Parts: sequence; C-alpha cells; structure tokens
Amino acid sequence: MENSFFNSVGKAGIGSRLRMLQEKITDDAANIYRMFGIDMQPKWFPVFYTLSQGNFTITEIAQHIGHSHPSVSKIVSEMVKKGLVTEGKDANDGRRNVLSLSDKGKQVNEKLQYQLVDVKNAVENILDNTRHNLWEAIGEWEFMLEQKSLLKRVQDEKKLREGRDVTIVPFEEQYSKAFRELNVEWISTYFKMEEKDYQSLDHPQEYILNKGGEILVALYKGEPVGVCALLKMDDPEYDYELAKMAVSPKAHGKGIGWLLGKAIAERAKARGGNTLYLESNTMLKQAISLYQKLGFKKVVGRFTPYERCNIQMELQLNN
Repeated sequence: MENSFFNSVGKAGIGSRLRMLQEKITDDAANIYRMFGIDMQPKWFPVFYTLSQGNFTITEIAQHIGHSHPSVSKIVSEMVKKGLVTEGKDANDGRRNVLSLSDKGKQVNEKLQYQLVDVKNAVENILDNTRHNLWEAIGEWEFMLEQKSLLKRVQDEKKLREGRDVTIVPFEEQYSKAFRELNVEWISTYFKMEEKDYQSLDHPQEYILNKGGEILVALYKGEPVGVCALLKMDDPEYDYELAKMAVSPKAHGKGIGWLLGKAIAERAKARGGNTLYLESNTMLKQAISLYQKLGFKKVVGRFTPYERCNIQMELQLNN
C-alpha cells in the first residue's frame, strides 16, 4: 500500500516518506534502548552523547547539535527529571550554568557504549547491502538545502511554471485603463499621486510614446497584471529611464516584475541605449531588491521631479 502510494505520488511525497522512515527507525530505537536496559528516549541521544564528551551550556549544546535553544532546554529538563543530568556553576566563570552527566547518567553511558557498537555495525550492514549509501546522501542533501532551502527551490519552480503563462506585449489602447489603475494602486498605497504621475498615466500616448518611449504590458493568462514604461531621456548621461513599473498584488510571486524589467532593458538596448536610469524609494524593499538583481546600481546627485524619490539607480546595458 505504501509503495503503491509513493510510486503514484512520486518525489513530491519525499516529506511523508522520510517521516515514515523516521518513525520506523525511532520505534526500533526505543526498543533497542529497552533491550540494553537503558531508560532513555531516542530524542535525547544528541544531547546525552554531547554531555558524555564533557560539560557544556545549553547554548553550546544547541550550536553543536544544530537544534534550537528551546528544544535543547526542554530535553535537558526531561533528562534532569530522570536523574541523568545535573546543572551547576562553571568553575572558571560563576556566571555560566553548565550541564554534566550525573552519576546515574555516567552509568547509563557505560551501557550505551555496547549499544553504539552494535547499532553502528547493524547500520553498516544495511549500507553494505544497498545500492545507494543513505548516510552519504543525507550529507549531500543537508549541504544542498543549506545552499538553498526546499521552500526557496519550490518558490523558484513556481515562478518558472507560472512565468510560462506570462506574455509581455506592446502597449495598445485597450491597456490604458490597466496602465493607469495598476500604477495608481501602488503609488496611492505608499505615497501620494503627483503631477508628473497624472501626466504620464492619463496621457501615455502624448507623454511617453510620442516622445520616443515604449510601454510593455504583462499578461497572465490573457489578463493585464503588470506594466512598465521606457522613457526616452533628453540627458547627456542617460538614454532611457525605466518608469511606471507596477504589478497587481494578485499576481505577486510569479516573477512578473523580473520579466518586465528584463524586457524593458532589452528594448532600451535594442534602441541603441547604453544606460538605463530609474528613480524609486528605499521603502519599496522588494522593488529595490528586484532592481539590484537586474543589475542596477545606486547613483547620487541627480535632480528628480518626484517628492517620493530618495534613491536613483542606473544599469549599464553593454556590460
């Protein structure tokens, strides 16, 4: 029944499968302790083994075994009640409370040595009779998840999948309402609408397109959920400006801002631009992070017509 289920669900059931394997091993571990006459719970083992090597504080144990401080504290309390652990002051620093095995704990540790040898040999026997070394594989998985968590990996896959349903198209009159409403929504949420906003949002043809700029629209399954403008600049330093980027809150997490930003940069470069400029506000942490990922870097000392602007950035298009 179990094999049938996991064969059906595939690798998406890894959490459930590992949990079932853990439960089997933990049940056996409890019985193994009883077989050796040791009154100890399997979850105590990392803390107990650490204390068998010397005296440590709860913080030191937590760091050593990779558990949280509250988790170790709870286990220590349970072990103290069983009489396996004692707590006292550090002989060299009276401000520190250190833990050590009690006399009873040391007696248990002597019994445990035989158990550890037999368990080690039993595990090695399993590894010798399997094609894949689970112990090494676990180490590889731990390393990979330290580099990027499973949550982040799934988030990235979700963006990729949903991104395939996103189409970036040129502006048409039918998208005028979306261009205005999406921008008004985010600007009004964080700041106040300014005169320059009304000009470009109410008259995009006159203030953006007719002046040599472009507007791109992101469609998610055919619905306009994101917009971004490319403004032609009359400036000796900068050719174009990325402006009026807005993504509907209901479409967040789909990588639409990234797709729009990349597309705008490509359009600026295709038009012969060397640099792309933008203005923003550091309050918009996600937007600033996006710009940095796109390659924008902070610049200073430029005039801005917007009250809300407190950061200016540029992207070199030919790097």
